[in-house]
Amino acid sequence: MTISSVTPSHIRRALLLRDEIALLDLRHEAAFATGHPLFAANMAAGRIELEAGTRLPRKGVPIVLYDAGEGLVLQAADRLAALGYTNVRQLDGGLQAWKSAGYELFQDVNSYAKAFGELVESRRHTPSLAAEEVAALISSKANIAVLDVRRFDEYATMNIPGSVSVPGAELVLRAGRVAPDPETTIIVNCAGRTRSIIGTQSLINAGVTNKVVALRNGTIGWTLANQNLEHGAGRHGGIGLSEGAKTNAREVAYRAGVKHIGLDEIVALEAQIHRTLYRFDVRDAEEYAAGHIAGFRHYPGGQLVQEVDMAAPVRGARMLLTDNMGVRADMTASWLAQMGWEVYVLDGGYDGTLEISPPKVLPKPDPAHRYRRPYEGTDVDTGAMQAYLDWEYGLVDQLRRDASHGFFVI
Repeated sequence: MTISSVTPSHIRRALLLRDEIALLDLRHEAAFATGHPLFAANMAAGRIELEAGTRLPRKGVPIVLYDAGEGLVLQAADRLAALGYTNVRQLDGGLQAWKSAGYELFQDVNSYAKAFGELVESRRHTPSLAAEEVAALISSKANIAVLDVRRFDEYATMNIPGSVSVPGAELVLRAGRVAPDPETTIIVNCAGRTRSIIGTQSLINAGVTNKVVALRNGTIGWTLANQNLEHGAGRHGGIGLSEGAKTNAREVAYRAGVKHIGLDEIVALEAQIHRTLYRFDVRDAEEYAAGHIAGFRHYPGGQLVQEVDMAAPVRGARMLLTDNMGVRADMTASWLAQMGWEVYVLDGGYDGTLEISPPKVLPKPDPAHRYRRPYEGTDVDTGAMQAYLDWEYGLVDQLRRDASHGFFVI
């Protein structure tokens, strides 16, 4: 088949104007992580049949394909056409043309969420403590609660001793149970920086009265400071709202420009078939499996903020979130809106007939093709860890050079 081309400047213009566009990097994830445009999403050519239906829900969405000279574009275009996608083009000159045009290439994965996290810390001066300071507090049995905001499987692999698993968007919902004493200092950690920055700032934004700080550089910083990690922990934080947290979460979402809608408005959104609409249930997997609103895909809120390029590769699309308790959807939506998404939160809908089924999980790629994050596992080279942190620290300047992000911070 023949496939029309678009220039790098055309794509940049679409991104700046918030037009819908799915800029897809067809290489394996490990190659994608070596460098790509800020808003590119990775969809390896060999995984299109597995992923496209879930990640690209509108068949008429503008799709632009590229590789780095491997010859993947025509094959991928054929596969997308066979699946019914009707607006597929290629980046004229591929990745090299993007670079030759003077545009930035971003390394790693989930790059624009990580860059956004660094921007939040830069703008809000999110408070943090070094690993040595936190270790001293633990050793002295100070009045602290260490909350780990990663996925539970990451937490169980390795965690700060004594910490409790409270994944991302669950923080505001559960902080009142985990740290009921307002004199308790809450310390938020992840593997590196992004999720702990967003988690810490979420609690601050939601008006939690406790002192809240991030563990600077997460388990990476902990390891580089020669502190010991715990393995196999299973502590979960229970549900317990701090006073006023639910009202405050809605106020945070309002300040970020999030719109709340009802079931009638959903029908109107869905009727606008010229726009892509992503629908996500941001509760935990067990709640979702026990009963969810039909048509909503499970994606826990904290991971959705971190992995938004994976969850929703169509930049400029709309996003609708649901959560029977409201808090998680409001806090998640507040961050997505600041990242430039048009975001809605559904009010209600849980008093009707619910679907009972487990979350749909996309098959994992071949380990040989996957990019191993420098914070994964327990045997990562410390040099790679430090290089990763150095990269994250440089993201704010790279955003400035790129000048296409459109992020804001409330």
